[in-house]
Amino acid sequence: MATHALDRHLALIGFMGAGKSTLGAEVAERLGRPFIDLDREIEAQQRRSISELFAHGGEAHFRVLEAKEAVAELSKSPPAVIAFGGGAAESATVRKALREHAMTVRLDVDFDTAWERVQGGDRPLAADREQFRALFDRRKSLYESAADATARNAEDVVLAAGGAVVEAGALERLGLLVPGEGSVALVSDPRVQGIYGADVQMALGSRLVSTHELPTGEQAKTVAEAERLWNELRLDRRGTVAALGGGCTTDAAGFVAATYLRGVDWVAIPTTLVGQVDAALGGKTALNLPGGKNLVGAFHWPARVVVDPAALATLPEAERRSGMAEVVKAGLLTGERIWELPDLQLVRRCAAYKLSICLQDAREEGPREVLNLGHTFAHALEAAGPVSHGEAVALGLLAALRLSELETTDVEETLAPRPARVDRERAWAALQRDKKARDGAIQLVLLEAPGKPVTGVELPEDDVRRERGRLIAN
Repeated sequence: MATHALDRHLALIGFMGAGKSTLGAEVAERLGRPFIDLDREIEAQQRRSISELFAHGGEAHFRVLEAKEAVAELSKSPPAVIAFGGGAAESATVRKALREHAMTVRLDVDFDTAWERVQGGDRPLAADREQFRALFDRRKSLYESAADATARNAEDVVLAAGGAVVEAGALERLGLLVPGEGSVALVSDPRVQGIYGADVQMALGSRLVSTHELPTGEQAKTVAEAERLWNELRLDRRGTVAALGGGCTTDAAGFVAATYLRGVDWVAIPTTLVGQVDAALGGKTALNLPGGKNLVGAFHWPARVVVDPAALATLPEAERRSGMAEVVKAGLLTGERIWELPDLQLVRRCAAYKLSICLQDAREEGPREVLNLGHTFAHALEAAGPVSHGEAVALGLLAALRLSELETTDVEETLAPRPARVDRERAWAALQRDKKARDGAIQLVLLEAPGKPVTGVELPEDDVRRERGRLIAN
């Protein structure tokens, strides 16, 4: 079973009228991947429409052509989004190729909607309503068994492609959502363990073999804590590390998973807003060093991210405000006022956006750089004194908007950032040591306009120093 579409094709299967072609094109654009409509490819090669192929050689002949083309497309690279015809999954050969090369998503559609969309067209298997229903009923279980995930819209598909489940009540289904069959080691901090630990342990059942605690906040992200976890774990290579908590917990536990036994699977279960919309997504794991944040880390994509927005109900207000900084960042990058949405929609929108970027660029070699909007300044502030990540990001967004010569009202009204009391020279030294700097030059992400980020911007040192100074209290 594939748990995400990183380095794999994203295959869309489902009944006629499910919207595979329409949603496939939209998802491909979001992920920056080629889009292949298998029926259109067959028509182009055979120089006949699907209905003509059915009429000329019959369904059996068409299925041979379809299976051959499906296997050929699935064997190619780079990874694409591929929309399959309604009957493709009936072929055992195609199902085998899907398992080997793709993450397969079933697009769900009810019978009445499917019939309404296709009736009166030229589809050879949609001429009679009762025959159409019989075919719908016959194929339903086939789609379910062949699919790794189910979706109804483009956002669902992107989340599934990233390995994320975002839904109310997800924590209650955790035992069903953690992939694999090996043992699970649960890592959390004391506060989260006290709130969710018993329920999570019950959900994991017999697979849970050990529980481990990390300190709260940035203290979790130290080499000493990582070493302690390495020594405590007793997993084999089929095991899974489950990280339950905020962004610091998922960062540290994810890094330990990336390095223990040269890498075991891990599952992120974020319970904070910053974790659900940003930190637990995209496979970046890290520890801090005295000289700066996240200077030691690994790219290790989680086998699953289980997000239950209901967990936000237990979140202290200060932590929620901290997470809202990442929500506003996502809104500035997309040009949408995401921060005004209800929690479930807000989390889904942010998670889908981040995953769409990270699936394009898992190792931060290009498109992913946009996610650093405001973070170059933020990380410098965090390295220079006691300031929370959310407060630092809010200030960093202010600096980025000012240097972009854009309006700052949304950040000021939504996040109300106040200048931080940190050491100015330490902040400047941390800026210069930022891991995204090139040949000693600070690289910034700015905006041409909301929704139009620009990466790799180098500005005069005086301009950067000026904006850094405006973020620091006198």
